[in-house]
Amino acid sequence: MSQIYLAGPFFSEEQIDRVSRIEKALEENKTVTSFYSPRHHQESNYELFSAGWAQEVYEKDMEELTNAEFVVAILDFEHQTIDPGTAYELGVATMLKKPMIIVQEETVPTNLMITQSFHTYLKSDQAVREYDFEKLPVETYVGEYL
Repeated sequence: MSQIYLAGPFFSEEQIDRVSRIEKALEENKTVTSFYSPRHHQESNYELFSAGWAQEVYEKDMEELTNAEFVVAILDFEHQTIDPGTAYELGVATMLKKPMIIVQEETVPTNLMITQSFHTYLKSDQAVREYDFEKLPVETYVGEYL
């Protein structure tokens, strides 16, 4: 069973809907023990959006990312680009040698630094629901590169 860090943007209604669907898919996946979704851990002893809040949330997220077995990352963002926070988390995961399972619902060109660093590429919440995090099958990226 697998412990997962879920990376992805949650700034707009569309993004929150997408993250919610992936969270539900992870909850329903029998090979997932638990997952950490940063959007549910924004609480702090400091005022929201203050420097103290930012530091506390950053430290908690990095601790959870370090302790995770795998990273599931949602690439869909705005204007065919990746969310800067998600890109940072993917860089950390790469340096920690964490297998990364990428979810990208939109069909858009994707940066080669992302496509060449992940373990598996999935296109839907249903694919996340059915993915075997114990066997870790490989699904390669098919699409245009940036």
